[in-house]
Amino acid sequence: MGYLQPRFATVLLMAEEPSNIETFPNTSDALAGVAARQMPSNLPAEQNLLGALLLDNGVMERIDDRLRADHFYDPLHGRIFSTMLRLIDRGQLANPVTLKSFFSGTDDPGSGNIEEYLGELADGVISLSQSSDYALTIYETHLRRELIRIGDDVIQDASHPEVDLPASTLIETAESKLFQLAETGEAGAGLRDFESVVAATINQADIARRSEGKLSGASTGLTDLNNLLGGLHKSDLLILAGRPAMGKSALATNIGFHIATTKRTGEKAAPVAFFSLEMSAEQLGTRIMSERAQIDSSSIRQGQLTSDDFDRLVEASNSMSAAPFFIDDTPSLSVSQVASRARRLKRTTGLGLIIVDYLQLLMPQLGVRPENRVQEISNISRSLKAIAKELDVPVLALSQLSRAVEQREDKRPTLADLRESGSIEQDADVVLFVYREEYYLSKKEPERDPRESEEQFNVKNETYMARLQAAENKAEIIVGKQRHGPTGTINLHFEKRFTHFSDLTDPSTLPDGF
Repeated sequence: MGYLQPRFATVLLMAEEPSNIETFPNTSDALAGVAARQMPSNLPAEQNLLGALLLDNGVMERIDDRLRADHFYDPLHGRIFSTMLRLIDRGQLANPVTLKSFFSGTDDPGSGNIEEYLGELADGVISLSQSSDYALTIYETHLRRELIRIGDDVIQDASHPEVDLPASTLIETAESKLFQLAETGEAGAGLRDFESVVAATINQADIARRSEGKLSGASTGLTDLNNLLGGLHKSDLLILAGRPAMGKSALATNIGFHIATTKRTGEKAAPVAFFSLEMSAEQLGTRIMSERAQIDSSSIRQGQLTSDDFDRLVEASNSMSAAPFFIDDTPSLSVSQVASRARRLKRTTGLGLIIVDYLQLLMPQLGVRPENRVQEISNISRSLKAIAKELDVPVLALSQLSRAVEQREDKRPTLADLRESGSIEQDADVVLFVYREEYYLSKKEPERDPRESEEQFNVKNETYMARLQAAENKAEIIVGKQRHGPTGTINLHFEKRFTHFSDLTDPSTLPDGF
């Protein structure tokens, strides 16, 4: 085995098990071409793990499923691990004999023999019982190498700054990479092989199958909306738009608090981050308390509460105070600050939904200077979609509509009414509109034309009153776009006094407490 001499120094990060296996000669030259600082590695751990797998393929079931081929320091070891994993997944035996055919002569530049090396890996195993420790060591050294690379990037960017790139952006970029590393083991996603994509797709399909094809995402608390959307799906950007006084904030609050507090069978509660750029935390809290305690919000603000009202308010507050519903009412937040704060929340408590109220009040990314408002909104919508993908949570962003809606006879909004940028429609996976006909009808009480008879006016007024009565306490949720599903309209009950949305016909689906 004279040809199996290590070509680089090994840095051990923990007490290593000794190994009588020398390094295979075709270790990539790229490994030897590092800078003055040698990257952390533990080749004996890699060799002992591979050897244990060759002796007993069942070891694969006992090691951390986070471990991947690219976590190995030696590229050849990574290739061996990947090939073994595929064979085992297919129910085939992985040993030196079966593996040999998957490696060509290029893996042995004349001095070594791959079959012999595989045999030495199997023969040199010290302990099968410590395989999980070897796997953890490999993963830990990989993380340390990635940390070093992130640190090098930070030093390089900070030493040679760009004119339009403030230091805060460098911090946010580094934070993003560290978050990805903590969540996925990688500082950047990079290219993914199709096998991993297929596996993720099958897993998602299985989740939907086990939910009987009804709800594979987070529940909105509204049955018909759940049925149409399948819930709020991870990595989706959802736009909730409407004219003022339609109930956008109320609907977003209803959905968010349901996700944070649900106790329904088959639904899981999850922390919610609500970035309120329009209302203060106290105003938002008052609205939520009003909705939950069924007390008019104006009565709460003005202190016009009966003893019973106050008791209900206290009871509701006691049951709600521990809810993982986090409010950030910082004015003029940038989209980068939203991302940074959401990352921290996900790392500390977890995260199931991000709500932004509302999109047009956000500032673009720091260091970005859009030429006009359209480009600014485009930057914000793209960034929100990027946040949804990075954190793997749904992002529900509220948006204003243009005044063009008010000029039409039919004031139901359409995609063309999204204010200031068509990129909102483009970047969104789902676009929802809130429409309440009652609001417009209440402002259009008919007046008698001098040329009309009293009978004609009465008929007109009766028709108006019938329309108003039919629209009373009703709202429409118009799904104008759904990237992966149908569009349509959902009819909901809307209680104006408590700003509460609920299913129109099925009282059994109301949230707890109603």
